[in-house]
Amino acid sequence: MDQPLPDPDPTPGPESAAGAPAVGSPPPRRATRLAAILGASLLSATLASAATLVVVREALPAATSAPDAAATTTSTTVTEFVEVVDLTDVVATARQSVVTITANGLSTQGFSPFGQATQGIGSGVILTADGYILTNRHVVEDSTSLSVELADGRTFDATIVREASDTDLALIKIEATGLPAASIGSSASIEVGQTALAIGSPLGTYTETVTQGIISGLGREVTVTDQLTRRQTTLTNLIQTDAAINAGNSGGPLLDAAGNVIGINTAVSTSAEGIGFAIPIDAAAELVSLADEAASA
Repeated sequence: MDQPLPDPDPTPGPESAAGAPAVGSPPPRRATRLAAILGASLLSATLASAATLVVVREALPAATSAPDAAATTTSTTVTEFVEVVDLTDVVATARQSVVTITANGLSTQGFSPFGQATQGIGSGVILTADGYILTNRHVVEDSTSLSVELADGRTFDATIVREASDTDLALIKIEATGLPAASIGSSASIEVGQTALAIGSPLGTYTETVTQGIISGLGREVTVTDQLTRRQTTLTNLIQTDAAINAGNSGGPLLDAAGNVIGINTAVSTSAEGIGFAIPIDAAAELVSLADEAASA
């Protein structure tokens, strides 16, 4: 059940210095004084993964030297233009592969000897067109029935195919075809500071919610508590992000700016804001391969 487990320094290369006016001794019997003023300009353009940064430096020459001046000075005007990439197309595509998972179960917590019916809501990401879906193990474990709602509103019953033994991941399956599979990326080359997008169903109500932030840290280790069972688990090598993650986001994808899945959202700090964690997608390689092999069989 889903419980919120607890550019380039725009410094250009050697800059073309604006040359000082050349002031020399006049030729014999000539009273002519010549001054040459050299101007220089530098255009530096840098491309980043999520933005285009163009830094324009213009070296503007000062007025011509006074007759007795030995040199002139230059002033520099710096203008920065920042163009932010529009992510709406990326998000529109990625949202189609995100699902909402409802898990029904029976809790033995409480006073009733017969147990108490429970329901949890989480998220998942479609791996294959024929219905294999990746989510968190804590979203589906101990469930008596599962249902999956697609972005188009259709709902299907689901079964658990495999739960990972060493991380909070699970593979489930629905009987459907022609589904929009997610683009699976790699978590090996992600860097702190790059754009991160989280998609899921926070609070089980606001389906396909998109939040944006950055990768805040890598290789994190946290101990989390299942709010229902109070069972504690230590998760390692997690991605930390400040993209908002809430209850119901568990099992949903963490994406890069190109819309590739780089992690599976799994936990959030309840004692601070903007601290969420995701399992690197490379840790799900076995489950992803299993889904691919089954789909191609």
